[in-house]
Amino acid sequence: MSELEHAHQHAPDHHHACANLFGCGDEKGTGIIREDIKDAAFDSRASDRLLHMDHVDQGIFDGYLSARGRWRRKFLQASSFLGVLAAVEPWFTSLAQAQESGAGPMRRSQPDGRVHVVPSTEETVRLGVFDATLPPILSIESGDTISFPATWSHFLNEMQPGVPIGTLAQLRVSNPGRGPHSIIGPIAVAGAEPGDVLEVRYQSIRPYEWGAVFNNPGSLGTGLLPQDYAQGQIKYVDLDLGAMTGKFMPNISIPLKPFQGTLGVAPPDGYFPPLSPGVTSSVPPGPHAGNLDLSELSEGSTLYIPVWKPGALIYTGDSHAVQGDGEISLTALETRLKELRIQIILHKQKNLAWPVAETDTHWIVMGLDKDLNAAMTLAARNAIKFLATRAKISELDAYALCSIAASFRVTQVVDIVRGVHALIPKAIFASDLRRKMTVV
Repeated sequence: MSELEHAHQHAPDHHHACANLFGCGDEKGTGIIREDIKDAAFDSRASDRLLHMDHVDQGIFDGYLSARGRWRRKFLQASSFLGVLAAVEPWFTSLAQAQESGAGPMRRSQPDGRVHVVPSTEETVRLGVFDATLPPILSIESGDTISFPATWSHFLNEMQPGVPIGTLAQLRVSNPGRGPHSIIGPIAVAGAEPGDVLEVRYQSIRPYEWGAVFNNPGSLGTGLLPQDYAQGQIKYVDLDLGAMTGKFMPNISIPLKPFQGTLGVAPPDGYFPPLSPGVTSSVPPGPHAGNLDLSELSEGSTLYIPVWKPGALIYTGDSHAVQGDGEISLTALETRLKELRIQIILHKQKNLAWPVAETDTHWIVMGLDKDLNAAMTLAARNAIKFLATRAKISELDAYALCSIAASFRVTQVVDIVRGVHALIPKAIFASDLRRKMTVV
């Protein structure tokens, strides 16, 4: 029995009619504007928020705005509703495409709360640990939004715009270890308690114009193939944020898909060996999410995380410009973010046992274990339970459906605990059934 299975057997018992993993869920462009989706996309409060932005604490926010940013805000405040839609054209276009494909937007109506700005500083960033003993750096309410400007890189905090690449490479070679993970937190959610679920909506993920991918020297034993490559390497990549590509080599360009590698809550007691009481490593992912390195969690996606400790205690970090499934060398294309913006929704007593992700096109169910075969088995069982409880079909039918319609991919193999994620396409379900298949 793996350590993960042992810990899972000793987790609090939340069995009920809809299975242990998933709670039943008792909460049921520029230019031409698509009138058929505008009303579904914006209620009166949402449109007012876009026009006036009066939910922002302006005194705090002004300190983080450039002169151009302040001008842009005034422009938006003075614009009509159609003008504001032009500013959010990429999101609005994706919403229209989702409607046309039959997937439909996954957002449910949610009252808007306050916006909190959390910069990365020595007071807000922790190195390498989830520490549930620390006082929260911030407490938020359900519905609030958090803006993280100028995030630190997970590994490469010496990377700064304008520093010569040769200097950066020399710094990395002189200190080639994996390095501490830089994560921001903890942030408490008022009223959150074990058995609840946090819904994390990724509203904006904007990287800087540079990043790096590397492998450590083989003697450190990190990455998938340390035995094959004794020499470490760091490779810097310029990012074209207009074209959303990274120039890996003069004749090789990589499409960018920014996402946050780490976002999670304080893990359950006993799941990982603690470094000290209440303090655990930030490297391995688990039922608290954390370092999932799930590349599908890009802008517009949603992550649902079980709550294990009072206040939930959110941490985030590990900013990526893009990553291939597996992350085999050790890193994604590591970068910093100009801004990460997320909204947090608290759902009371939903009793998920593992994190679940959602995009406009897929539900994504996780399996995590030190043994990749065990992670695959857990992902399959979790996907079967998701389908059985949400689509109201038998587990045998769900087993068959997973075999012919779901895709199982290796999330990452370099974070001690390996991950497999099952992608369940929404488009295979009739629209009336699809609307009922909510995660919480």
